[in-house]
Amino acid sequence: MLRPLSLLLAVTLAAGCAAAGDEGGGGSGTGGTGPITFATGRDTTAYLQPLLDRWNQAHPAEKVTLLELPEAADEQRAQMVANLQARSNRYDVLGLDVILTAEFAENGWIIPLERGLFPLDRFLPPVVETAIYKDKLWAVPYTSNAGLLYYRTDLVDKPPRTWAELRDQARKITKKHDIGGYAGQFLAYEGLTVNFSEAVQSAGGEIVSRDGTEVALDPATGGTALEFLLQGVREGWIPKESLSYKEEESRLAFQEGRLAFARNWPHAYGPAKAELGDKVAVTRLPGLNGPGSSTLGGANLAVSAFSKHQQTAQEFIRYFTSLENERRVLTEGSFPPVWTELYDDPELIKRFPYLPVLKESILTAKARPVSANYNQLSLVIASSVAKVLGDPTPESADDVAASMKSELEEIMRTQ
Repeated sequence: MLRPLSLLLAVTLAAGCAAAGDEGGGGSGTGGTGPITFATGRDTTAYLQPLLDRWNQAHPAEKVTLLELPEAADEQRAQMVANLQARSNRYDVLGLDVILTAEFAENGWIIPLERGLFPLDRFLPPVVETAIYKDKLWAVPYTSNAGLLYYRTDLVDKPPRTWAELRDQARKITKKHDIGGYAGQFLAYEGLTVNFSEAVQSAGGEIVSRDGTEVALDPATGGTALEFLLQGVREGWIPKESLSYKEEESRLAFQEGRLAFARNWPHAYGPAKAELGDKVAVTRLPGLNGPGSSTLGGANLAVSAFSKHQQTAQEFIRYFTSLENERRVLTEGSFPPVWTELYDDPELIKRFPYLPVLKESILTAKARPVSANYNQLSLVIASSVAKVLGDPTPESADDVAASMKSELEEIMRTQ
């Protein structure tokens, strides 16, 4: 029971509602207690309900109801936005993709939270940053994520650390074993934005400045990142069919033995291990001159500005992101947790051997552009990169990167 915090939470929430209004629209929440609804993406592993049941048994007057949204992140966002724009109080706790913090905060759809109420110092630092916007905490990290390089141990003697090593190994394996060399998520959607962002970061650059105020994409660095992917398609070690891959297609291609290397999130490890056994392993993404940098993924929990039971919503978030439940997030849901110490637990490492690599990948990862107009930025990035990869005779990669930068700057000027 978290009732001793009631008075402090009430004061915090009253201040939070005022701050939300200052940030862009405000809310009408009362800061009260009572039943709440938790809106989040579809639970594909059936691990959520037992956690909710534990809360409901201890809080009979403040029961939580799970409202499952579509599985696709863009569809989740669309449904939440429609609800919040209508100032509906149907949602109390929102499970937000980490890329949505800035947009939802800027529009006044969620309330700022008191940092001292949550053990943020025990969370992975980059993960905490995804919940902060304009120096305020707008959500609490719930799950994390970072891209990993999956590889076949029966085909690869030593995993590649650089793009050159990846290219060399993928070309040789493709020729010798007649399978695809490398694939990521190359369809024109959010996954391609992630893959391109990782390539830019792994070449030493960034797309938007850390504070989200300006486009920082250097055309030369962006061109280098594009050329890495384009070269793979031209030379055939990135199979052309991968230009239609999302996460599931690339996962299946790897675990079914059609790829030697694949970029994917940690959720792909279990199925690949089940199919390939000891023939699968993971390492950090390679980069231009050494290990690369992944893009941060994951989900944060926020409180709707229009909830009538914001106090209960905050207490529920404290419960749901506790160390005990975060362990269950990993062991029962197979999602990367946000508590640092769980990545160093010998028992968990034995069960999930990728944890040390994942921890390193998260700590060296970077968040996607922090912008209230993120969706527009992502559309420009994904469509520009997809056009290049699908064009057998594209314009120079540097020119494409320069054009992309101009389009991104125009979007940034309108926010």
